[in-house]
Amino acid sequence: MACYSHQVNCAGKVVLITGASEGIGLACAEALRARGAQVVGVARNEAKLRAIAGLHAIPGDLTEPGFAAHAVAETVSRCGRLDILINNAGIGLYAPSWQASLDDTRRMFELNLMAPLALTQAAVPHMRAQGAGLIVNVGSIAGKMTLPWLTLYSASKYALGSFTDGLRLELAGSGVGAMLVCPGYVSTGFQSHVLGGRPPAKIFHARGMAITPEQCAAAIVRGIERGSRTVLTPSLGWALVAAARLLPRIVDAQLRRLNESHSA
Repeated sequence: MACYSHQVNCAGKVVLITGASEGIGLACAEALRARGAQVVGVARNEAKLRAIAGLHAIPGDLTEPGFAAHAVAETVSRCGRLDILINNAGIGLYAPSWQASLDDTRRMFELNLMAPLALTQAAVPHMRAQGAGLIVNVGSIAGKMTLPWLTLYSASKYALGSFTDGLRLELAGSGVGAMLVCPGYVSTGFQSHVLGGRPPAKIFHARGMAITPEQCAAAIVRGIERGSRTVLTPSLGWALVAAARLLPRIVDAQLRRLNESHSA
């Protein structure tokens, strides 16, 4: 993890987390509350969201026009400020890019890219006025190396990563930082929530090698506290990304074999 100067003490901070009703979002909410943060959660599942102890719940659909601005305004109204925004909500699509439904693809980009952008645009003015804040965008290792069974998902996460890097530069000197998180395989309901398609069998059956949402959340919180620029978790992800850049033909061949066995 490369670090810069924007370290954050989570105690007493107001944190808004999307996709907070389960998986990584829920684990982040619990980890940050344990650090003394005041947590506001956004998710579509109102019943799950309101069942989480100690969480300020804002149920709703992030892809609905105006909801992102509402969520930020409601957070500031309830808590008096907004210190950390964690854009965690996302969805996948396993269909090949040349066959994928354009409607499903648009829906995925709306949640994976446009919703974080809308939330960031609503949050940054408050953070700049405070002179401090942090935007955390939860991408994927698929945003560092394209996975051919998740091509369009990878594209959405590459876009989120580029947005995060540019945002960090845009906000330099303002007291507001930006951090990118790139998890590998995390044991969540991701595969059951995808918009279409299925992963290769070898990937599906590799779930035993996945990290837990709690392990992912712990890495995210460490990154926030240390002022990290990018968090890859598990750390083995750095080796995979380096291999993809330094030995692209070898890595491509391995990925191609996985994808061909899936398509056969």
